Amino acid sequence: MKNYTYMLECGDGTLYTGWTNDLEKRVKRHNEGKGAKYTRSRLPVKLVYQEHFDTKREAMKREAQIKKMTRKKKLLLIRSYQQKLKCMKMKDE
Repeated sequence: MKNYTYMLECGDGTLYTGWTNDLEKRVKRHNEGKGAKYTRSRLPVKLVYQEHFDTKREAMKREAQIKKMTRKKKLLLIRSYQQKLKCMKMKDE
């Protein structure tokens, strides 16, 4: 089972970082207002970043690292991740 560290962009523009072992289900729960207390009043949320790990411990460690980052660093991480996805998509076409 894979474990994920992820970031969401909330409806008010803020960022939320968490971890899960079922990313699709977790994002859905956030958007249903059944996720973290923080995101409930900031719907809708959009998945903007993810990493996967073999263990829960690794995912939780990465979550803690990201939460300590400044907003600016988080945005740079998201931008880098999204550019990487874009390049991978272009290679597949």
